[in-house]
Order: sequence, then structure tokens, then C-alpha cells
Amino acid sequence: MRTTRVPDHDLDHDHDRARLLEGVPVTERRIDVADIPTAVLEGGDGPPVVLLHGPGESAVNWRWTIPDLVTSHRVIAPDLPAHGSSGTGEGRLDADRVVAWLDAVIERTCPEPPVVVGHVLGGAIAARHAARHGQRLRGLVLVDSLGLARFRPSARFALGFLRFTIRPNERSFERFMDQCAHDRERLQQRMGVDWTAFVSYNLGLARSPQTKAAGQLFRRAGTPRIPSRELDRIDVPTTLIWGRHDRALRVRIAGRASAEHLWPLHVIEDAADDPARDQPEAFLRALRSALPDA
Repeated sequence: MRTTRVPDHDLDHDHDRARLLEGVPVTERRIDVADIPTAVLEGGDGPPVVLLHGPGESAVNWRWTIPDLVTSHRVIAPDLPAHGSSGTGEGRLDADRVVAWLDAVIERTCPEPPVVVGHVLGGAIAARHAARHGQRLRGLVLVDSLGLARFRPSARFALGFLRFTIRPNERSFERFMDQCAHDRERLQQRMGVDWTAFVSYNLGLARSPQTKAAGQLFRRAGTPRIPSRELDRIDVPTTLIWGRHDRALRVRIAGRASAEHLWPLHVIEDAADDPARDQPEAFLRALRSALPDA
């Protein structure tokens, strides 16, 4: 009998997740797609939009985007395999398997072709899917996406990531966030009392038994450069949104991809690798301009 592995969650992890989603107009359910137990946040009515988060994170990171987006769209935000509250199932987590997983998520949750919005790792997965199954999408939005060039982060970013990976604690997390966020202290002030839950939740993710599988997915589906000939097969409307101060995936990567593939580019000022978190209002303006139903 085949078994599927699901993540182990303690009460603190679940409490932190619930705290961060408090007031976000979504419901959460667990579904099994492509033999992977998957946690999905859903809310709103209208044309579907699928939101794919970045590496080491979860759909909770879309908490700044969802409340506005659900006023006009059906929002589906799954936790990627081996991330958040999703499992891994059995077998190798690689690009082919995660593309099949995304195709199954879309088939299961979207009554019509959606726009897929992918951030960093989610962007690479979304781009790979669009190149293979573009007829099943209405559009594609890549946010500070992996896969468009070699992954060559700044030395300070790489060091912060390494320290956090080896020893995930509050100090290493905040030092890493100094590289991920444009202004970590400003973000902390804006989040107020939610900051404690944000730190605790992310430490729980970093300490999860699934961290190794999540890292494998990052290396196999995220960091390899997607060949230009594959990107050329993307025939749905595609938009790039990028943080001006991204230290892991420099804005020049977006500029080159925009010029080569004729994809519109929106650069968000005073934002690093997650403009939806750093500058939620500016990000939403850019995102809405990319949605065919806006």
C-alpha cells in the first residue's frame, strides 16, 4: 500500500498560521492533487487567479494581496509541495512533477482558465507550466521570478540565507530578512503585533522535517535556467513585476527578459524580492493592470 507523507504540525505552528490569516477573507481546505496532499486558501468570486508563493514560504505570504483581489476575482492560493501545510507525497520532487501538480490544482479548483501569478520559485513553476500548457491559462504574471537567468544572489544575501538555513533562530531570520526586505524595520513596524507570529511561523517552516524536500524542489525546479526556446513557447499574455532592490534576482534580469520576450515590466520602487509584502499598494496596482479583467 502506498502512503503519502504529510507535514507534522505542532500547535504553535497552526496557531501562528491562523493568526496571520485572521481577517483575510479566505477559507482553507486540504485536497489531494497529483498524489500530493495540498493546502489551499480560496476566496472571492469572479475570474480565477492562482497565486504561487516563493521558496521556504507558504500561501500565507499572499496575506497582503488577497483582501483586495477577492473583491473582483476568485483567488486560489495553494501551499507548494513540501511547503507550508502541504505534503510531498511519494516520489521525486522535480520540475516535471510540480508542473503536473500545478496542472492538477488548476483543473481541481478553476472552472475556467486562470491567470497564474508566481513569485520567485512559484514564478519558475508557473513559467514552466505556461510553456507546456498555455492553452489552460488566461495569463501569466512573474514576480521576481527564478528561471529567467542564472541564480546569482549577492554575497550578503547568500550568506544570510546560509546562516538561516543552518541555524534558524530569531536572530538569523531577522538578519536574512534584512536582505529580503527593502526595510525590515519598517516592515516590522507596519506589521505590529503580527510580527511575532510572522517570525515564529517562518521559524517553524525552516525547522520542518520537509525542509530538505523543499530545498530539493528549489534546486530542481527553481534555480535551473529555463531555456529561451522554452520561454518562447509561452503564448499567453505575460507580465513581469519586480522589486527595484531585489538582491537575489536583480532587476536587470527582468529588463533582459522583457526586451527579449516583449513582456511588459513593472518595477516597484522601495521593494526588494517581495514587492507584494514591501509595497502592497504599488504591487496591487501593477498586478491589476496585468489582469485581463481589471
